[in-house]
Amino acid sequence: MTRPDGARPDHDPTARGLRSRRVVALASTLASLAVLAVGYLVPLRWVDELPDPVATHWGTDGPDGFTSLDGIGLLAPTLVMAALVVLLGVLIAVLGTAAFARRVLAGTSVGLAALVATLQIVSLGTQRGLADARDATDAGIGVSLLVALLVGATVGLALPRDRPLPATAPVDPDAPRASLDPHERAAWVARTRGGPGLAIGALAIAGTAVVAVVLETWWLLLLPVLLGLLLAAMLEFVVRVDERGLQVCSALGVPRTLVPADEVERAGVVAVDPVRDFGGWGWRVGRGGRVGVVVRKGPGLLVERTGGRSFVVTVDDPDEGAALLNALADRARR
Repeated sequence: MTRPDGARPDHDPTARGLRSRRVVALASTLASLAVLAVGYLVPLRWVDELPDPVATHWGTDGPDGFTSLDGIGLLAPTLVMAALVVLLGVLIAVLGTAAFARRVLAGTSVGLAALVATLQIVSLGTQRGLADARDATDAGIGVSLLVALLVGATVGLALPRDRPLPATAPVDPDAPRASLDPHERAAWVARTRGGPGLAIGALAIAGTAVVAVVLETWWLLLLPVLLGLLLAAMLEFVVRVDERGLQVCSALGVPRTLVPADEVERAGVVAVDPVRDFGGWGWRVGRGGRVGVVVRKGPGLLVERTGGRSFVVTVDDPDEGAALLNALADRARR
């Protein structure tokens, strides 16, 4: 089948991108709902082995919240999480133009489902055979958190990258361009360092560690360790424009990304507010599915690329980088 313009639908980048988003949205939603179903159905098989009521909340001295196991104690969190994963599926279909956005949203969906399901299975599993739920020793929060992180990360990393999608149209004629001789080689390198996000992250790490020690909740120390690794990766990024395109890499080496020069439709400068545009600092997915490395408020290098995707990185004096990237994108089309 061909369209009136002669293009085959399976070769249409827009249709192909939409189909990819829908597939990931459907697959991640079904996988999340399946995980939630397991977390709901498995404990129901233990009804005859569980105390009534069962413990549903733990304090520093053990269980301090109880509910009757008539199904509502399991059903309510399952239904709430089911609604959330459906919403995340819709967001993937709408905002998942870039592989990074699809990976983050799909990993979050399945990871949250795994968290709820594991919490229900582990917390009730430890109460099997007890006459009184107050004798339950552990809610399994640490194990559940670890499982959720591993499942979410595995799903996100398992999803494929974006396929190469070279531009077929010239770079926007109104875009700024650096003046380059036909065979001249040029590169632009800048570094962008963290702003308020680092201070907030450091406070979160310190606060979580203090709470874990005071409450002697040792599994909670997993959070500051993970947050510390994440914070270290977001301390500083190296931004480079050369013949390959735009490269952004953490000073640690990962994470990193490359926007190929032949996929650049236009590069320019944009004012970035991390909270307003991306909901925070770091490597983020923002409004409209835009991917950004945003470490502070201020000017950013914005790249509009093929397939309706866009990428922004906050950096000082992005004008030079944008002009050079447009010139090199012109050259990549020849």
